[in-house]
Amino acid sequence: MAASQLEAILGRVPSGLFILTIAHQGSETGMLASWVMQAGFEPPMVTVAVKQGRYVAEWLGAKEPFVLNLLREDQKPLLSHFGRGFEPGEPAFTGLSLHRTVGNLPVLADILGHLECRPNSHVDSGDHRIFLADVLAGQLTGEGQPYVHIRKNGLRY
Repeated sequence: MAASQLEAILGRVPSGLFILTIAHQGSETGMLASWVMQAGFEPPMVTVAVKQGRYVAEWLGAKEPFVLNLLREDQKPLLSHFGRGFEPGEPAFTGLSLHRTVGNLPVLADILGHLECRPNSHVDSGDHRIFLADVLAGQLTGEGQPYVHIRKNGLRY
């Protein structure tokens, strides 16, 4: 198969768009996550892929709990805000409304819903690390359709 055909078909694999929020040793951040998938019913589990070398992957590797904030299809400004990424220690939530989980994790306000998760294990997959996480809690908090992403090229973001 030609590379152009491979990148075209891989790009058409749909994925939801989430903002992963996490805290570690007094710091907190958020990142755009597009490779999220339900991975089990009993117990409920999800997978999330994080590019190798991102400090968030280290935090997840330390089994820090995290939140997957599910975006509505009309929340493109949040993609711009989180899509560029944040350096360690850089404020990620400036100008955004938040509320907190019982464990004090940041949750974005006015989203479709969120899942509270704890990493269970991981596997390296080329340039990404895939985390398997237990879903501890969740809440549907909004109305509307989830933001679904279709890429033009399946070989890069």
